[in-house]
Amino acid sequence: MKNLRTQTASILTQNNLMADLLQMAGKIAPTEVSALIQGESGTGKELIARFIHDNSRRNRLRMVSLNCGAIQETLLLSELFGHERGAFTGATGQKQGLVELANGGTLFLDEIGEMGLDAQSKLLRFLQEGEFRRVGGQEPIHVDVRVISATNKDLENQVRLGKFREDLFYRINTVTLRMVPLRKRKDDVPLLVESFLKNEDGTPPKRMSADAMHALQNHPWPGNVRELQNLVERFKVLVDGPVIQLDDLPPALTGEHEDSAEDQPLTVFPLDQIEKKHILRVLHHFKGNKTKAAHSMGITVKTLYNKLATYEKERNEIRPQSEVAVMH
Repeated sequence: MKNLRTQTASILTQNNLMADLLQMAGKIAPTEVSALIQGESGTGKELIARFIHDNSRRNRLRMVSLNCGAIQETLLLSELFGHERGAFTGATGQKQGLVELANGGTLFLDEIGEMGLDAQSKLLRFLQEGEFRRVGGQEPIHVDVRVISATNKDLENQVRLGKFREDLFYRINTVTLRMVPLRKRKDDVPLLVESFLKNEDGTPPKRMSADAMHALQNHPWPGNVRELQNLVERFKVLVDGPVIQLDDLPPALTGEHEDSAEDQPLTVFPLDQIEKKHILRVLHHFKGNKTKAAHSMGITVKTLYNKLATYEKERNEIRPQSEVAVMH
């Protein structure tokens, strides 16, 4: 079993395919070659990038990350290269880009396959020349940055379709690391579950029964390790006993169907009430930490804030009615 620690997390595995991947990552880490990490969503591409950075000569400086698919194309260049005051509407001051912030360290470009052709062209120019200009700026800025990229797309096919520049593809692709999907590393599921079940406060963790663990190992996990982690976090909140049983797993993991309980007595509650109760319970479990709560439920922090705002509005609307009833 390997437990390789980065500065922020551990890579825990006893899988041969993952061991080979980590060995390759360890070989290229001390070098300056560009690396492209390919793999499905949720397989831990950023964790491997962090491993490479932490084992490089640049590890005393920062690794800066940008998800190219999570930002509008019009703002991507400003995020990457920064902008000067007045460069566009809303640019009220000078802003350093992530390339500049990563000087001396590593720039991790996640989901680079989502980058548009114009941004690809400017990124290629920066990689070739080692310099850039802020949006709206004239002076070239020189930086020393190692770029690691990641994608869940087939970039070779994207090149054939004309959606990704061939010259950029070869520039970022000195070495390709292919992530192992969780369905091909079933032997790692018990290790990951045990790790995810641990409590930050040191209290005794819940355990997974043998038949429940067997079901987890045989699930295809389309969302990979991220999906498994989110599911385990929900178990920690929703399962009351010390052992997570097969019955606690969703029907999709046990092979059962929702209609198998058709003839059983059913107490019906409005869906929004069930959702509200679950959200508040998860928040309580994470001691009010909205980021952790949202992540465990598979929603964005913005969505969580919107839900809580709705609950507060409902509470404020109910209170005056109650006061009126008391007055009469």
